[in-house]
Amino acid sequence: MADKLRTILAARIRHQDIPLYGVAPADRWRAEGALEGMPEDFFPRSIYPECRSVVVIGYPISLPIIDTAPSIWYHEQYKTVNSLLDQSAYRISLVLDELGHPSVYVPRDGYANLSALKERPMAFFSHRHAAYLAGLGTFGWNNMLLTERFGPRVRFTSILTSASIEPDDIMTTDLCLHCGRCVDHCPVHALWSEDYPSRITEKELCRQRSEQLNIKGISPCGICIKVCPVGKDREDFVRTDMEVYEKDVHPASWEHVRRYGVKP
Repeated sequence: MADKLRTILAARIRHQDIPLYGVAPADRWRAEGALEGMPEDFFPRSIYPECRSVVVIGYPISLPIIDTAPSIWYHEQYKTVNSLLDQSAYRISLVLDELGHPSVYVPRDGYANLSALKERPMAFFSHRHAAYLAGLGTFGWNNMLLTERFGPRVRFTSILTSASIEPDDIMTTDLCLHCGRCVDHCPVHALWSEDYPSRITEKELCRQRSEQLNIKGISPCGICIKVCPVGKDREDFVRTDMEVYEKDVHPASWEHVRRYGVKP
């Protein structure tokens, strides 16, 4: 039954043109060594007690667009992807409902605004960790989930379902190249630590950066994501030369995009 349900789910996901998805059993959050330091309150069954499986879906951010970040172009695609994630996850939850497996989707962010993150800098459920447990990638030094196809240039959301669905294996190959580009290029040094690399983001510095960009209408930042060399999308878009991200090497097209649509 779990295999059959997986086949039906895969067909529905393909029908929605969702490029990435994976499944993790809810018990995997409790498995020894699966997660480090995550309180049980954030586990799927703490949020939806009937949960047996977590379905994670992902949409990419186009590399040529994020190359201009921070910009209005990246800002607009970020909003588009967020909307697609919520709509797609809701539709998948309805499909599972119709098949007799009550399900709920989790919004892709889960917080009111950037100010809400000042005292408690996290949402009630982590899609990045869900994606890791669903076999979609591994964590990089920028504390983002790296995928084989798109590197860290992916947004995720999750569906908590009472269905038992055939799960994916956790990825064991470390995709991070440990090059340190994300650390070196962060404009507010939110990834720096004496134990370099850290994998622990200074969330308040990152939040403040996003808040400043939000005033100009061009949040989020996106720099640690765009400079990551991981991902087959670099070959697809012919962007394998990482030297373009070094100081004083900026294509004119990026500068053109950044000059427009920004609040003074």
